[in-house]
Amino acid sequence: MNTLKNKVQLIGNLGQEPEIVNLESGKKLAKFSIATNDYYYNKQGDKITETQWHNIVAWGKTADIVDKYVNKGQEVAIEGKLTSRSYEDNEGQKRYITEVVCKELLMLGKQ
Repeated sequence: MNTLKNKVQLIGNLGQEPEIVNLESGKKLAKFSIATNDYYYNKQGDKITETQWHNIVAWGKTADIVDKYVNKGQEVAIEGKLTSRSYEDNEGQKRYITEVVCKELLMLGKQ
């Protein structure tokens, strides 16, 4: 059950082309965001769509797959864990970000 403590599974569409970073250490990093949609009906019976954006990071061989095969608009399923971190922006303000570190990726639909 320990593996269930921090596990995320999402299916969504990429909002933009993945950003690929080759680090000096030789490691490869892929950063991208996916949109997931949830639907509900309001009192008038209208279908309302809520879109949530999720920041995803992938390392190593998973980043290689993203680099070669994943494109903007494509539907993907990802599994990973939630992480939070902080950084200073260009104005010196501390910013916080939550990301999903992708451990597995499945390409769905057509490219």
